[in-house]
Amino acid sequence: MSDKEDKNPAPKKKALGRGLGALLTDSQRSAGSAENNFRKIASAGAMDEILLTDIETNPYQPRTHFDQEALEELAESIKIQGIIQPITVRKLSEGKYQLISGERRLQASKLAGLRKVPAYVRTANDQQMLEMALIENIQRENLNAIEIALSYQRLLSECELKQEQLGERVGKKRTTVNNYLRLLKLPPDIQVALRDNKISMGHARAIINIDDPARQLYIFNKIMQEGLSVRNVEKLVRDLTTGQNQTKKEAPRLNPDKEREYKQLQYKLSSHFGTKVNVRTDEQDRGEIKIPFVSTEDLNRILELLNM
Repeated sequence: MSDKEDKNPAPKKKALGRGLGALLTDSQRSAGSAENNFRKIASAGAMDEILLTDIETNPYQPRTHFDQEALEELAESIKIQGIIQPITVRKLSEGKYQLISGERRLQASKLAGLRKVPAYVRTANDQQMLEMALIENIQRENLNAIEIALSYQRLLSECELKQEQLGERVGKKRTTVNNYLRLLKLPPDIQVALRDNKISMGHARAIINIDDPARQLYIFNKIMQEGLSVRNVEKLVRDLTTGQNQTKKEAPRLNPDKEREYKQLQYKLSSHFGTKVNVRTDEQDRGEIKIPFVSTEDLNRILELLNM
């Protein structure tokens, strides 16, 4: 190698990077940035492990009936799998939270003997809290029809929603919402049977097409005693409705004074017997009085009033 070549060495190639130290610094900076982003995302979702003793129940909880056996099954699942879907709470103060949704998971966690549960922490005022709890509750698969109807009713009355808005909130058509709301007009005995799955939604929707509560209870009792299918109930309702319409068509037209007298009599008899009594008559003052009853106990009550 010549002296000339030694004095004029080949130019060095430019470094591809700024060295290992620079790479590590960039990596740490990127990791720090990613961690900050994660913290921002986490704070938006704000999920945390919260002590069960720090969570108070939701005063707006729309669901009041829990199947004990199903709760125990869920508790066993939680012991093995843990809680897959976190509950949702709002923070009241330091170390104090109030449940928004997840009452069933909370109860099962207590049965499972857990100390803490995973929870999403949200900020909500009372009305937002009620609306979130109701909508979350409605979207569960294991709700009975009466619980859904009551939740719809509360959304309409307490959250001041209209039926169109309610349908949009829960993803249902207005007719579907209305069908559930109509269930709340049924006699209490029928609502309880529907809640306890002794009759189906199909049975209830057929019954509600009859306006008279006494007839509704008559059909309900036949369902319970004879195990009628929904199709059989629909036919029974059609027959009763047709009979009512024919009775109305065949009813003779009385003069106004007589008609008023018979209406007053019908009202007095209905009040006396505690059921809707039907008085029919013609122009020759011939007719009949019908006193419906819905059970043997109801018949005995009427017979006592007749001193028989």
